[in-house]
Parts: sequence; C-alpha cells; structure tokens
Amino acid sequence: MASKIPESANFDEQFLTCPVCMLHFRDPRVLPCLHTFCRECLQEWATKQQPLECPTCRTQVSLPDQGVDGLRTNFYVNNLLDFAAVKKGAGPGVSCQVCEGKGEGARSWCVQCAVLLCESCTNTHRRFPTLKGHQIVTQENLEASEGVPSSFQRKAFCPEHEDQVLTFYCEPCQTLVCVACTVVDHRPGDQHNPLKIGSVAERKKRDLQKLIANVAHREKDVRDTLKEVEREISELPTSADAAIEQATAYFDQLIALLQGRKEEVVTEIVSRRQEVGKCLETQKEAIEFELTGLTSASEFCKQALEHGSDVHVIEDEGQARQRVAELMTTPSDLTARPSQVVFSEGTAVAEFGDVVTRAGCVQIKVKVDASNCSVEIKPAVEGFSNVSLLSTVDKNGQLCSVLKDDVTATLTDPSGQAVPTQLQEKGRGLWEISYTPEVTGNHSLEVKVNGGSVAGSPFDVRVQSMDTPVLTIGRYGSGEGEVSRPTDVAVDMDGNIAVVEWGNERVQIFDARTGQSLRCFPVDGGYPFGIDTDSSGQFILTFDF
Repeated sequence: MASKIPESANFDEQFLTCPVCMLHFRDPRVLPCLHTFCRECLQEWATKQQPLECPTCRTQVSLPDQGVDGLRTNFYVNNLLDFAAVKKGAGPGVSCQVCEGKGEGARSWCVQCAVLLCESCTNTHRRFPTLKGHQIVTQENLEASEGVPSSFQRKAFCPEHEDQVLTFYCEPCQTLVCVACTVVDHRPGDQHNPLKIGSVAERKKRDLQKLIANVAHREKDVRDTLKEVEREISELPTSADAAIEQATAYFDQLIALLQGRKEEVVTEIVSRRQEVGKCLETQKEAIEFELTGLTSASEFCKQALEHGSDVHVIEDEGQARQRVAELMTTPSDLTARPSQVVFSEGTAVAEFGDVVTRAGCVQIKVKVDASNCSVEIKPAVEGFSNVSLLSTVDKNGQLCSVLKDDVTATLTDPSGQAVPTQLQEKGRGLWEISYTPEVTGNHSLEVKVNGGSVAGSPFDVRVQSMDTPVLTIGRYGSGEGEVSRPTDVAVDMDGNIAVVEWGNERVQIFDARTGQSLRCFPVDGGYPFGIDTDSSGQFILTFDF
C-alpha cells in the first residue's frame, strides 16, 4: 500500500519545508495544534516568547516538562524526507554508499541504515544476522510506486532498550513499549496491559476516521463560508463603487436643489430691487414737484413782503393764497415706503446643518438568513392600529440591522385587498410592522427579508371586532390568576399588565400576551384604588379610605 504524496514539483516546498527556517525539516516535532517545525527552530522560538505561540496559527502552546524535546516526532515527515532523498539518489549512475561504486550502481535503500546499496551489497546486507530485520526498498519498488510504500518507514526503537523495536502498547500507561519492557517495567497485570501495536493501531485508525468524519462537516461549512467571504471580497469594490455613485447622485440632487433655490432667491431679490427702486423714483418725482411748488410759493410771498408796496401786497396776497390752497389740497404722500430689500433665513444655518448631518446614511449590509428571522403576531382589532414584531438575525442567530429597502411586509384582507403597512426599526434587528385593518376575519401577512420569505410566512392575522375582547385576564376569586373587584390597571416597563384589586388588597401582574399570572404582592395601608408607574418603573398606588 502506498500513501499518496504531491507531485515532485511541489513536494519539497509544501511538505518538507519548515515554515520558520524555510529549509528541509531537521528532526521535525509536532505541536499540540498539529503544526510541524524543526526541533531547533521551536527551541529558538520558545526562548523569544512566553507563553509559546505556534508560529503558524498563533495558538498558545503548553510544552511538556521536557520542553521541545518532549514533543512527538513527526514520523510521517521523516518518512517523506527519506523517500525524497532516495528518489533523488537512486537514479542512474549513483554509486553504492557501501562499496563506494566498486560494483554496479545503487539499486536499493536500507531504511534503518539510511544508505544506498548496490545489488551485491544488498545481498551481503541481508545475510548478516544482526541486519536481518532491516527493511530494503528496491529501485523497482521506488519507480513503480506513486507514493511512499508502506514498507518505507523507519522502525521505531525503544528509548529504554535501544536495540529493541517498539512492538507493544501499554494502555494504562498510554506508552509504546518493546518486548523487554513487557518483561520488566510493563509486565501484564493489574497496572499494565501491553497489547500488540497492530490491534491498537487498527482501533486508533477507526478513531481517526471518526475524527475525520467529525471534522468533515465543519470543514465543509468553513470552506463554503470562505468561498462566500472571498466572493463578497471580490464584490465589495463593486458595491462600494455603486454606493459612491448613489451618494454622489443623492448629494448632487441636494446641491442642485440648493443651487436652484439660490438662483430663485437672487432673481427675486433683483426683481424686488427694481420694484422698490421704481416706487421710490415715483415718490421722489412727486415730492420734488411738490417741493418746487412750495418753494416757489414761499419765495413769492417773501418777495411781496420784502419788496412790494401796500398795493402790491393787497393784489398778490389773493393769488398767493389761491396757489398755496392748491398745493395744500393735493399734497404728496410722505408716508414710509419700501426702501430696502433684505434676505431672511427661512431655516437657520445651524438647524440646516443638523438636517445635513442626517442626509444620507452609510450602512454595512449584513448577510441575513431569512429562514432564521421570526415574526411575532399580536392580536388585531378592526379600526385600531396594530403591530407585529419582526426580528432580523444573521447566520449565527444574532440580531442585526438590515436596510429598510431589504424588508417588505404585505398584508391582505380576507377579500385579497391590500392593507397599507408601515415598517419602522425600533432597535438593532427589531422592526415594527404596523397596520390598521378595516374588516374582521383572517388576514394574510407576508414578510420577506432580502427577497427571501421569513420562516412561517405568510402568517395568519386574525382581526376581531372592536366588541370582542382580544385578551381575557383572570376570573373571580382570590387565588393565583383570580381577581376580586379590580379598580385600575397599568402597564409596567416590561409590557406586562398590573391589576390593582380592591377586594384582595393586592397588585397582580399578568403577561400581556398570554394573560397568565406572573406574580403578585399585597398592599397595606388601606384599600388600593388606582395604580400607575413612574419613570423608573416603580408602581404608584392611591388608596380609598
């Protein structure tokens, strides 16, 4: 059996190179996070940071008591290194590393001795009793193999008995042992149970298959999510550019509106200036004409007084009196006229600034799984405003905001006529769907998020008559859920209904959705009559003495 390995072009780089030193592994050791590095590289890395972090995944690692030397050796990488060396060295013209080329070229490889052998040395090697158990891999096997042959593996020797191969596994100790260990330190009994490696390995292989199966589903989800994230990364520039175009067009429209209004106001100012100027010029001409007449009359009278004889005065006084009477009969209008054109701010700059800061909103669109979203249908009454609550969640089930345009809610009455609905986000991922049905009967509410139907949509909304109780709370009595002579109700901060009972001298809290009693507390000091809540949620009671 052969283990598949990558093509030779990527063989060294992907499997045989240490990520730290970027050289072929030297004594490869495996961290608990299953990443492999050279022993020396890990020792140097451990001196630079505490606690130790994996150089690849940054997972914090707890080293065994022996430090890096206590980490497991990656035998698979060692096998690959040996195999790569043999594949490279067993080619034509390569001499035997034992007889140094005195015979024919190298034809095989001793796994334990890690040397290339010619055919003659191979036969000699096999005849030595102490070398009889060594694994010989021929050139034919190497050339015919697409991967690493199962026989091409270094034998693992016991650290306590260096000439003994590890052939048993002591389960209580969870340690690989040799035959000698089973006689001395791991003798079968109550504390030790050495088993042949083959049977234990088969069980471990089944366990590894289960681990692979357990990882496979999550790995698929992660790979799918990774592809989705990569797709979203590739689409991000497009969506951002589209958002920039939309924002630019939006603000260009606002700027155009302001520019248009500016031109209208400036044009109106110019027009009003012409109107006011014309009015003032007309008034000026009339005043100047009257002033000329008054000045002329005054001068005439002065001349008659200063230079005229009595005869002249008598003769001119009548004419002067007639002229002054004419001037005083039709005087010019001296009342105030529009004299200035001023600009008045319809909206203060500061107020407009607040509006501008709310003009346009940048949001990050979250991937919402419509099938995980939910809608809570509340009882509805004809002619009254009613609401249903929508919760939008992401793929992980966490509440998340979505764009209003991505949410649609359509309510139809029993006859199929659409009922106007309104959507309003009340909090992160929480939406109110409000509507006022005009007829009784079963209505249908279809809710979609990002074009996908919410789980359970369309929903049945039963609209009752205004004369039919939507919720009945309690019955007569003094037990839990029973009431006696209720006098007032209030709604607490959690939306529950608090009922004050004059007969039982207590306050009982009911669930507003189910009508079930949640709790109650007695009231001392008289007969409770009224109830309300303050801003902190505390109940305020009034009493009837």
